[in-house]
Amino acid sequence: MIVIVQGLLEVPLQGSLTLFLASMTLFLFTTTSLGILLGTVARSMPQLGLLLLIILLPLEMLSGGLTPRESMPELVQNIMLVAPTTHFVSLSQAILYRGAGFFIIWPQLLALLAIGTVFFILALARFRKTISSMA
Repeated sequence: MIVIVQGLLEVPLQGSLTLFLASMTLFLFTTTSLGILLGTVARSMPQLGLLLLIILLPLEMLSGGLTPRESMPELVQNIMLVAPTTHFVSLSQAILYRGAGFFIIWPQLLALLAIGTVFFILALARFRKTISSMA
């Protein structure tokens, strides 16, 4: 980010890169948990690839990173509150562009932690069920 965004593109970053990296770590936990959950649902790698396309493309397109969430219908905005990408886009924009600190972005961090924990618990339960059915 420092080389590309600040160096080549000359876009100033306002916030703490440490806070951004910590937030990104939490986001990676959440998305990894989602990936493991989807891996327990799919029966083969091609099926997992198709499942990822169906899930990840709408998550990315409706997260607020490509188009503003405010321009979407209210129902879509409310549905996307359960998506981790929505919260990560919001907090990363707040940190990097507006210089927000922890006390401003803690609701998004808490939402990411809750969503990631739910995905992880569901993935663990499905994985244990799958392993026990194999035995």
